[in-house]
Amino acid sequence: MTALLPEGLRDRLPPHADAAAAVEARLLAAVGSHGYERVDPPLAEYAESLATRLKAGGLTDAVRFVDPVSQRTLAVRPDLTAQVARIAATRMAHHPRPVRLSYAGSILKLRGGQLSPARELRQIGAELIGLDSVAAAREVVTVAVDALEAAGVSGVSIDFTLPDLVDALAAGPMPVAPESLTVLRDRLDAKDAGSVAQIAPAYLPLVEAAGPFDQALARLRAFDTAGVLASRLGGLAQIAHAVDGRVALTLDPTERHGFEYQTWLGFSLFARGAVAEIGRGGTYTIVHEGGAEEAATGFSLYGDRLASEPAPERRRLFLPLGTPAEEGAAMRAAGWVTVAALEEGDTPAAQLCTHVWEAGNIEEL
Repeated sequence: MTALLPEGLRDRLPPHADAAAAVEARLLAAVGSHGYERVDPPLAEYAESLATRLKAGGLTDAVRFVDPVSQRTLAVRPDLTAQVARIAATRMAHHPRPVRLSYAGSILKLRGGQLSPARELRQIGAELIGLDSVAAAREVVTVAVDALEAAGVSGVSIDFTLPDLVDALAAGPMPVAPESLTVLRDRLDAKDAGSVAQIAPAYLPLVEAAGPFDQALARLRAFDTAGVLASRLGGLAQIAHAVDGRVALTLDPTERHGFEYQTWLGFSLFARGAVAEIGRGGTYTIVHEGGAEEAATGFSLYGDRLASEPAPERRRLFLPLGTPAEEGAAMRAAGWVTVAALEEGDTPAAQLCTHVWEAGNIEEL
């Protein structure tokens, strides 16, 4: 039998679609309570715009096609961050900074991964644009935790990373040949001590500087004898302190996978029961028209990866054929979901109802 849908795409059926929508609504409400206003960019736009809006971002995982109207290459968004950056840099360039924006929408990846083969995901997030500071990053991390708590997600943990750590060291007290720098980053990310020892043995302590946050931070501070990382580590400690006790905290300073365009801070979000990370965030740079640059910090959550809560129990009231419209309206105003019979022979069981309206009374089935 031919598959109904392409690989990596799926339907979400009732009542699970309702449950997912309710979680998304709670996430957005929590984000909005911090002053993040909603934007809603289009599903596809010019590939060139998506590829160049984020400094070092690129566009490597997008489905592309030729627009029959403009004859230009369009891309279905694989991530909403670049689109929000475009809005901030163009339509909202006049807005006082920092500007706080939130969003929710579907994204499409060119390929799925081994741990998470889904190609279509629901992305929900927030971006704080126009400020590069510890205070801004601390707010964004706190908002992410608030949103997850509001959505009822349990067992949350945050794994922090410092995406530009190796670059900062290589440009300072621990120089590395330019042709070896990319390989060194990859080997540190993979925790390949043997390869790191061959390329730049002075970087070996970074392989061990990962784990529970306090321990890993102490190892990094002991490693940083020249003080090159002092401001980063101090800022990271302040950010972690803001959510300490609410979530589990770890630190992997050389993690690079998925943080190709982040600058000094990156973080991944995990939850109990989720098979892959439920979100990520960090600091990054937006490129304006003409090449001007602007700092930003944000996070994205993937609704499909959140530890799924049980589907809500159906509580549906069957209105027999001929029930006056005002009676049904009164029941809906009282909080009921009503399902009206539209023909003779319709039954509460056929409409998955739990209660029935009988002569002005609610009867449980």
